[in-house]
Amino acid sequence: MIFTPDPAAKSASAQFNNPHAQLFTLPGGLLLAAQRRAGDGFAVSLRLPWGSAHDPVGLEGAAGVLEEWLSKGAAGRDARALAGAFDDLGLRRGGGVGAEAARLSLSGRNGQLGAGLSLLADVVLRPTLPESEVAVLTDLARQDLAGLHDSPEDRLALHTRQQVFGGRQGTLAGYGHPVSGTPGGLAALNAETLRTAYRRWGPEGSLMAVVADLPCAEIAELVGQAFGDWQPGASPVLVEPPFHAGIRAHLPHGSSEQTHLSLTWPAPAANHPDYLASQVALTAFSGGSASRLFHAVREERGLAYAAHASALLLGSAGFWQVQAASTPERAAETLEVLAAETERLRNGLSATEFERARRGLLTGLAFSAEGRRARARAMLRDLVLLGRLRDPGERTAQLRALTLEQVNAYLAGRPDPWRKLRW
Repeated sequence: MIFTPDPAAKSASAQFNNPHAQLFTLPGGLLLAAQRRAGDGFAVSLRLPWGSAHDPVGLEGAAGVLEEWLSKGAAGRDARALAGAFDDLGLRRGGGVGAEAARLSLSGRNGQLGAGLSLLADVVLRPTLPESEVAVLTDLARQDLAGLHDSPEDRLALHTRQQVFGGRQGTLAGYGHPVSGTPGGLAALNAETLRTAYRRWGPEGSLMAVVADLPCAEIAELVGQAFGDWQPGASPVLVEPPFHAGIRAHLPHGSSEQTHLSLTWPAPAANHPDYLASQVALTAFSGGSASRLFHAVREERGLAYAAHASALLLGSAGFWQVQAASTPERAAETLEVLAAETERLRNGLSATEFERARRGLLTGLAFSAEGRRARARAMLRDLVLLGRLRDPGERTAQLRALTLEQVNAYLAGRPDPWRKLRW
């Protein structure tokens, strides 16, 4: 089976001097990003557009349990034989589920790419889904869920998720619960409800990235041979997170000797013109031991051992989140410092802060472009967030072209986050 090349991907690749990256579309709808890279090994990353946000209401935990269930046998092999088949070829595999997708990965030596893709296709297209494993898998999910409640920091992260992004999306549970599910959702799961969830998974909306030392057309042919008979599932649903503004919440935890703080506010999404400027600002704000947060919270005042900020992308929206842990007696002061430092960002970065942050991001890009697995993940990320295949050199060029004036103009025009603060 031959894939159909995507002409737009060809022109984009040529524009950034990367003739080896190309997009192909399988007749069933699977979109493949293929790149030739010299070397002995390959990396495959498969994204299925069904995550915990797509769990049906009342069946929270379905996506997480289902992803684990796939590995319990396929194409006539039980779980042990399936694992042995991968090990016999020297293949490394991985998987996991997030809010928006399930992911499966595979890596090995180039000569085993075809066989590895066939095994991966067995897992996705021909799983055994033994009923006897459901009770074990749901029990493991309960243990993971219980572990979240043992840690004050994890409890706060879960509560923040429920309060800030919670809310059902029609018949779907949405973003307010962890991948592990809920006690009620896990209790309601059984072999039939999970098989119903599995039947939704299909090639439409699914993405695959392969990096190997083979021509892109040959990679596409191997993928087509392995996944060409993938039957359609349900049409993937884009679930947008609700953002509940103005929430202030306190979560008691009597046995804890610390007070954990979490702050969330809107920020540019990945396809927004200000996204790169916001990432430079975020790195200066919380990108290491020279960052503003580290010095203001820990070095200057000793309020907390660590405080950090990070970017969060959900659906088509972006957010900043700040976390810190302090003593109960100094929690109010810590919150005041976090608010003051966040507000001070509106005055802009210094030239030194800007250059330090930009160099840090450039270093991260250089390292992320080296590994095959990192490159495969990056291609999928670009397709999901930007809708196109991006050469690593494009991001580097954009960072080098970014100016201090552009970053400070973004910061000066940034809305006051404290008007829509939740914690």
